[in-house]
Amino acid sequence: MAVLRSRESYGALSEINVTPFVDVMLVLLVIFMVTAPMMEQGIEVDLPETTTQNIRVQEEPLILTVKKDGSYHLGSREVSADELSAKLDAILEGAEDREVFLRADRAARYGFVAKALAAVRAAGGRRVGMVTEPES
Repeated sequence: MAVLRSRESYGALSEINVTPFVDVMLVLLVIFMVTAPMMEQGIEVDLPETTTQNIRVQEEPLILTVKKDGSYHLGSREVSADELSAKLDAILEGAEDREVFLRADRAARYGFVAKALAAVRAAGGRRVGMVTEPES
């Protein structure tokens, strides 16, 4: 014989259902994994390979890119050769460490790279770091 219990004998359900939370977190993880490689910043250049140690920086560095066609980019914005010194001067004026990272395509003419280095020095850049790829 079955015993029937009334509604009052059951207490309040005090467990939290975490299944929807886990589902949302997994969806966000997949979205992050898919979009993270697309968020890589910078201009596409073929960097030379060297054996060097990585350097550590505390703040967002100023990156000057020289493409193989001779065009210059500060961050992600293209800058003409005539404007390069003035733009660098304006940016480095307020910078604390006056550090610039130079990313030059391996096929870029030496003259374009030398002009970029001269512009950094003229603008008051104290340290210039050359960005390369590790040898494989």
